[in-house]
Amino acid sequence: MMVSIVLLASAAVTLCESCHGPGGNATIPNTPSIAGQPATFLENQLVFFREGLRNAPVMQAVAKDMKDEDITALARHFAAQKARPVASSAMDASLATKALELAKARHCGQCHLPAYEGRAQMPRLAGQREEYLADAMIGYRDGKRTGADTTMTEVLYGISDADIRALAHYLSRME
Repeated sequence: MMVSIVLLASAAVTLCESCHGPGGNATIPNTPSIAGQPATFLENQLVFFREGLRNAPVMQAVAKDMKDEDITALARHFAAQKARPVASSAMDASLATKALELAKARHCGQCHLPAYEGRAQMPRLAGQREEYLADAMIGYRDGKRTGADTTMTEVLYGISDADIRALAHYLSRME
């Protein structure tokens, strides 16, 4: 039994890395990096995909037949990987200043922790792909992201696209 789980996990890791990148560090635009994400967060997302609670057709197809133990093994594997930020440019000081003001006012560090490394079911934001962060935050703000905590919809309510882009720029460049 253990051998089949290891073989399945190995094949699943390879499949995951085909989109989420080597070690879970995505190189494909609008694909999230999963390296260094909290295991509980990854487990929850895979269950949401498997159960059709989060709308992402590719991920729903990948996760539809996953057993709980496979989800746990994958989550633990990618949680243990080193997250490597992929920002292609240096931090813009004015965007960083704006982002810090917004993050403080919206209390982002309370759930995602002060260094934005995430915890439990809250994702790591530090070093995540910039365009993915921006799209996800806009989806939360506009109530279009399924399988999500409604707290994010509330936190991002009324924030402009420009402010979201400032947050995404800043967070994507954090280590």
